[in-house]
Amino acid sequence: MVGSSHEALHRIFQKDPALLTKALQKVLHVPFPEPREIAALNIDLTEIEPVERRVDTLLRAETDEGTYLLVVESQGKVDERKRGSWPYYLSYLYEKYRCEPVLIVITQSSATARWASRPIRLGFRDWHSLTVRPLVLGPDNVPVIADERQAERDVPLAVLSAMTHGRGPQAPAILESLAAALRTIDPDSAAVFVQFVDSCLADPQAKQMWRDLMTAIQYFWRHPLAEQVREEGREQGLEQGLEQGLEQGLEQGRIQDRQEMTLRILEWRGIPVPDVVRERVMACADLGQLEEWAQRAVHAAEAGELFARE
Repeated sequence: MVGSSHEALHRIFQKDPALLTKALQKVLHVPFPEPREIAALNIDLTEIEPVERRVDTLLRAETDEGTYLLVVESQGKVDERKRGSWPYYLSYLYEKYRCEPVLIVITQSSATARWASRPIRLGFRDWHSLTVRPLVLGPDNVPVIADERQAERDVPLAVLSAMTHGRGPQAPAILESLAAALRTIDPDSAAVFVQFVDSCLADPQAKQMWRDLMTAIQYFWRHPLAEQVREEGREQGLEQGLEQGLEQGLEQGRIQDRQEMTLRILEWRGIPVPDVVRERVMACADLGQLEEWAQRAVHAAEAGELFARE
């Protein structure tokens, strides 16, 4: 027996599934396609086994217009499974917090950005029961900040610019501007930003140049990320210093590292390095002098400017 109007209102469609199609087409005038077959499924939607689902970052924003949940997803490539997980995230968060969720996707790939920006529509043609429209940040809309003063005015935005444009042709100018801007903020914040950028640089040459720039202004070495690089330098120094003693070998490793770093910065910036400049840099054994040359290499217009003040 049907014991309530609640039961009756939906179970009528279990008794006659074709009635639901008629109601859609003739009562609601919705262009639902004629089904070849309709089958009843299990109505229990409880997840028997725990399913781990995590968003990348979840922020709660209080505004004059209300409270919003900002769901931030970092997307490296096209993944069609997100058509199911992203709507699930938003529905679950709304049910749990009763706040409006907003999906924001960030990517370094233009192709991934185009894919992610397409609305996710669940339902049938011309009538969607659920539509998810991600807001996408990527190389095509994040501004290119390649000017030092502009980077200083908004360092976090300059960091985002470096993270999203780090693989493009404008990467050298972006990284140089950001490196200069990091001098204007507190060292602890700068060290965190340094790691963010370092983690996002997929181009090995750009990553090495970024580390060279950070070494030149002394921020990179404040962060635990630098331990791997320091360890490589120690090993190199140990190999060179076996016969001369541990301390001398470590010192030689640091000197060689600064010599190579100075030349790499110039080459990465597209500045020709004459043999006379290369030989003078490689012949220098004064660590303090090499540090100064490395800093000049960041802004020098030509290789000879390394020695302009001597």
